Amino acid sequence: ITQMDVRNDSIYRRAVSVLHSLYGDDAVFRDGQYEAIEATMTRKRTLLVQKTGWGKSLVYFTCTKLMREEGAGVTLVVSPLLVLMQNQLEAAQKMGLRCDVLNSTVRERMPDILDSLKHDRLDLVLVTPETLFGDDVQDALKDIRIGLFVIDEAHCISDWGHDFRLSYGNLRSVVARLPANVPILATTATANDRVIEDLEKQLGGEVAVSRGPLTRDSLAIQILPMPNKADRYAWILQTVPKLPGSGIVYCLTKRDCRYLSEFLNQNGVSARPYYSEGTEEGEQQNQVTERMFQNNEIKVIVATVKLGRGYDTGDISFVIPFQMPQNIVSYYQQIGRAGRNIPLAYVFLLCGKEDRDIIDYFIRTAFPTEDESDRLMDLISEHDGIDGWELRSKLNIRRNRMEKALSFLENDGFVRKERSVYYSTPKPYLYDREKYDRITAIRVREAEQMKGIAETRQCFSQYVVGALDDKTAAPCGKCANCLGRELFPAAVGEEYRKIAADYIGKIVLPIKPRKRWPWKMDDTTVIQYANQPGLCLSKYGDAGFGEAVKHDKYSPEKRFRDELVDKSAEILLPFVRENEIRCVCCVPSLRSDLVKDFSVRLAKALGLEFVDLLCKNGRRQQKEMENSEHQCRNALDSFSVSLDVKIPEKVLLVDDVVDSKWTLTVCGYRLMEAGCQEVYPYALADSSVSED
Repeated sequence: ITQMDVRNDSIYRRAVSVLHSLYGDDAVFRDGQYEAIEATMTRKRTLLVQKTGWGKSLVYFTCTKLMREEGAGVTLVVSPLLVLMQNQLEAAQKMGLRCDVLNSTVRERMPDILDSLKHDRLDLVLVTPETLFGDDVQDALKDIRIGLFVIDEAHCISDWGHDFRLSYGNLRSVVARLPANVPILATTATANDRVIEDLEKQLGGEVAVSRGPLTRDSLAIQILPMPNKADRYAWILQTVPKLPGSGIVYCLTKRDCRYLSEFLNQNGVSARPYYSEGTEEGEQQNQVTERMFQNNEIKVIVATVKLGRGYDTGDISFVIPFQMPQNIVSYYQQIGRAGRNIPLAYVFLLCGKEDRDIIDYFIRTAFPTEDESDRLMDLISEHDGIDGWELRSKLNIRRNRMEKALSFLENDGFVRKERSVYYSTPKPYLYDREKYDRITAIRVREAEQMKGIAETRQCFSQYVVGALDDKTAAPCGKCANCLGRELFPAAVGEEYRKIAADYIGKIVLPIKPRKRWPWKMDDTTVIQYANQPGLCLSKYGDAGFGEAVKHDKYSPEKRFRDELVDKSAEILLPFVRENEIRCVCCVPSLRSDLVKDFSVRLAKALGLEFVDLLCKNGRRQQKEMENSEHQCRNALDSFSVSLDVKIPEKVLLVDDVVDSKWTLTVCGYRLMEAGCQEVYPYALADSSVSED
């Protein structure tokens, strides 16, 4: 869309009037903004591909105001993030629009909001895709006049996008059902040629594409290969106080957000974590953090990527991704939060070998396997309705893998879900291996492109924007490659490295006890004999102790190093004294004495007695069990209390690696069933795959 496309003087005058009422008589539209407004107002299907901060929301807010003046129905904006919604809600209200939201935070008000929509008392509503496809909203839609349908973060619709979501994919069906005279506006800042072509097809009909240059002139980029987590902590502590203003550090996990923010605060850098907990208290904490950040009351906000994208503060002066994103467009999303209304912002990338392992894992597990899909379809087809618990009980498939496969099967129309029950549909089932392989191959190439940023001598900005197929990409003159020098020193001072290593060495992960069985036992799911909260030394494979556990577990010596015994004794000694523990036992194994040998040495270091309290029979290995139902049943069948041993009142129960916690849960249950009063679990490493 170009300036030459302006055709309607009436729309132009009214749109400019709205702009002036907001920003003053000297305000002018950015290149492409008015043209997108006119395309939408003249009932076209429009796709905006414009850089972050360009003002995509101004387009649909202005269209809403003009259309409502003409008597059109409500604008429905599908938006993926709660914090984005809040920012947009405030901006729309400044324009005098009557607005509300439909998401998980307004369950109690949902009937009132839907009633307001039915009676045309709202101009614009922001809705998450999950809420949009809920039964209540779907039932109400037939009585709601839609004047404009907006899809924000539209790349999420496309299978080819970097952030495809099944809940967004369902929007295709909404688009197909909308009357031809209802305009559709889709917006994104991260779409390359392939994604744009796919979105054009999905929007249907003739699509007006507004695509502007994506280069952010205010950003200066530096890439820092830094595989060691302690070095990353140290570099951030060394560098952040030297950076102007306030900024964001992105982490992949909630755990990293908590620990890194705590580390910074302990060392004089004001920071707060930010991530979704799904609780009211957690959301309140996020709101406090957001206000403090926007008011520059804290130096750093340490956020998960999922929520960090929602910030719309114009003076963010630095962004530091703590790990390498899966692809360049994801990286563009992250760094795009910086430098919106300031002339210069610094953006970085900390990257290392383990990041590549994580990226490869996400690519490998992005789609359900053919075996998972086939087994689920076979079982669902055999029943006239089967619920999720029965599926997990009958199929040894990890719960998150099963939920992923069911979501794909439902999205492709092979199964339908009513509440918690799944039914097969008349549509013939076919596993689309070719499609999944094709998308996976593209993601592998894009991952290689992301990895290449650490080696390129090209301008970093040009490299990033070029990955989005922006033909206008040119050297920025600001990045480390253009300047031929580091923006900030990559070398970490020894004093900072020591501070970071000391902090990370003291991190101990909690083992939260399971409270419920996967099914009813003795007419209840409550675990009668539950463990006490326990401790875990490390994350399996992480630099330091986690790496040592991974190495020693499969080493020819079949023995955990003395350092692990000494460190375990150091952190357990106050724990043992506080809880008056007098005895150590371990999870038994038929294949190795690795854990027993470690436990005996640990007991000696703690000055406690070691007792063989538990036995294991020849059932299948627990690591072969994929979900709670099978893990719990296998553990119950596998472990028992040794005969003719005196059961202590309190015991430290030791294992090498904890994952689902069912082995520790069942072993503790067996011990308490036999007369033990309290069981405290301890493990060397946590290998669970979790965002937490």
